[in-house]
Amino acid sequence: MLRPPPEAPLGVLPREALRIDQGFHPHHAHWQGQGYAMGAEAGAAAALVFVPRSKRLARALVAQACAFAPGGLVAVDGQKTDGIDSLFRACRNRLGDLPNVTKGHGRLFWFRATEAFADWAMPEPEPGPEPGPEGFVTLPGVFSEQGVDRGSALLAGALPPKMVGRVCDLGAGWGYLAQAVLSREEVTHLDLVEAEALALDCARLNVTDPRAAFHWADALTFSPAEPYTHIVTNPPFHESRKGQPTLGQGFITAAARMLAPNGRLWLVANRHLPYEAVLTDRFRNAEEIGGDGAFKLFAASRPRR
Repeated sequence: MLRPPPEAPLGVLPREALRIDQGFHPHHAHWQGQGYAMGAEAGAAAALVFVPRSKRLARALVAQACAFAPGGLVAVDGQKTDGIDSLFRACRNRLGDLPNVTKGHGRLFWFRATEAFADWAMPEPEPGPEPGPEGFVTLPGVFSEQGVDRGSALLAGALPPKMVGRVCDLGAGWGYLAQAVLSREEVTHLDLVEAEALALDCARLNVTDPRAAFHWADALTFSPAEPYTHIVTNPPFHESRKGQPTLGQGFITAAARMLAPNGRLWLVANRHLPYEAVLTDRFRNAEEIGGDGAFKLFAASRPRR
């Protein structure tokens, strides 16, 4: 099972026959907590792909499914809003007519594993002369895979010239903000906390400073070894196509829990997101410090426990 979300009805299948490959930590933890075997292995009789929002990642998963189940059945399931129809057409263009079922704004189609999608395989995250946007390594499916996110760039430019002590990049992605933090010489340690394993693989290549430590973890539940003096974050607000402001609000609450009493939070958010109330609830001092027409920047200090 490749990338099943928590709501996937896997209970109709024999648990002892399944292995789950899920690179998003909260979803990985969900299935692991249900007692499923984690991590895909080659030689499966069949592989089922749950289509993610990223078109490039979806194609990579199809290639991966064929590799995991050589000669076996490959099934692909997804919603129209996540691009299942365009993926179906792309597969049909290579294989011809495919059996499929449509229901509830979604589609399921299947075929025998083949090498026809080998060129869709996920590339190895390796640094090179021009590894990616602005010299950074990225992979299909990670946030801002095509270039530096404008909100992150605004936040990097607004960070104070002097940062001291232990710092956390909460939701670190492929490491852009971490590089900005580590340009401050008095930072003694930086934790990069990221839920998407693919993004963290990239961050390990992009951030080579020995002060950095990498954590595949859910930012909402991560517990640091010691409190932080600073936390920087560009929190997500999507797990599906529908925005979920509660995700970013959860990041703010988590940051307040992780910071030292005199610690400071540095945050960027899309203009429309309602973060002001939770900032003033979780911090004694919170102010907007800049931004542009699309993004707003906040600094907050003196967290409330």
